Amino acid sequence: MSEAPKIIDLDREAVKQGLRDGSLVLVDVREPQEFAAGHIPGAVSHPLSTFDPSSLPEGKRIVFSCAAGVRSVRALEFSQASGRDIREHYKGGFKDWIASGEPVE
Repeated sequence: MSEAPKIIDLDREAVKQGLRDGSLVLVDVREPQEFAAGHIPGAVSHPLSTFDPSSLPEGKRIVFSCAAGVRSVRALEFSQASGRDIREHYKGGFKDWIASGEPVE
């Protein structure tokens, strides 16, 4: 029996702190039109439809984000399957960010 991928759910405050202190790279895996319509300030776009874990920066703490936490888990699974040790995602995603009144770009 294989071990399930390790996934660490981060909340909005943990993501905000990591963005504020520069300790993480927030990778938004929503599609380009979704990202263009609004995204978390500082996030970088890597759409899940064309996702390539090898294109992610090395040596950085990567945290995935999407609309509500489903596609970010898929990105984690893809990354882990390719040998990357990436485990964190923003569980609430962009919907949580917007609902809390946080700024968007």
